[in-house]
Amino acid sequence: MTLTITQKKLTLYIREFLSRMNKGKKLYEGKAKIIYEGPEKGTGIQHFKDDATAFNNLKKSTVEGKGVLNNRISEHILNNLNQIGVKTHLIKRLNMREQLIKLCNIFPVEFIVRNIATGSLTKRLGIADGTVLSKPLIEFSYKNDDLGDPVISREHILEFGWVKDPITLDLIIERCLRINDFMQGMFRGVGIKLVDFKLEFGRSNIDNELMLADEISPDTCRLWDVSSEKKLDKDRFRKDLGNIVQAYQEVARRLGIIHEESNISSVKFGKPKAVNIKKK
Repeated sequence: MTLTITQKKLTLYIREFLSRMNKGKKLYEGKAKIIYEGPEKGTGIQHFKDDATAFNNLKKSTVEGKGVLNNRISEHILNNLNQIGVKTHLIKRLNMREQLIKLCNIFPVEFIVRNIATGSLTKRLGIADGTVLSKPLIEFSYKNDDLGDPVISREHILEFGWVKDPITLDLIIERCLRINDFMQGMFRGVGIKLVDFKLEFGRSNIDNELMLADEISPDTCRLWDVSSEKKLDKDRFRKDLGNIVQAYQEVARRLGIIHEESNISSVKFGKPKAVNIKKK
């Protein structure tokens, strides 16, 4: 028997309702995700929101459907990384917006992998936008919104114990390069340039195993069309380019995650909100 659209939607609602029943207390809420306690010890439920933010949360809006697409894209990439031996926190996708994950103690460091110079790198160093780097460049930033996630060095990470030992840090860097190599090939195969992306790592609460955490999606990557260099990522929100959902949907379609037909419609996002900064 073929389900009608209404019945399909009802099935999805039931699945999401059942998954909510298994949620424990809220553990953490960030700009784009909420983490809840999972059904078993050491597990969590990661919920993808539709919130869009930029410039350290100075610009914010809601983009309907973005969380659904990020959930599907991140699941696809993390599953593939698990299959090539890169351990991630992903256990499985639960529904359109949520994943069952292993809880991790996250290192307070973002690992930024760059293949093409753009964004903050060009502003800081005066490098021409779009410069192709001779080899992947890895930068580190300290995860601290109050400080604006400042760029830091390897020595800072080890001196302040953000990653406890140089062997672990070397392993993370090695995994960053391996992930980059895999993702470059994956995206190149569907006509997309992997410009840069950020990664977060931690140790599992269950067995202390080092693993990739957070997400990999157009929110955390810069993705350009190979031919036109059209931006297919969060820069469409940062730079007021519009068609955010359509760009994310195009990434998902090329990766074979969703069909071309979709009822996700375009939305308008708000302008940056004024922020009063008090002088001390």
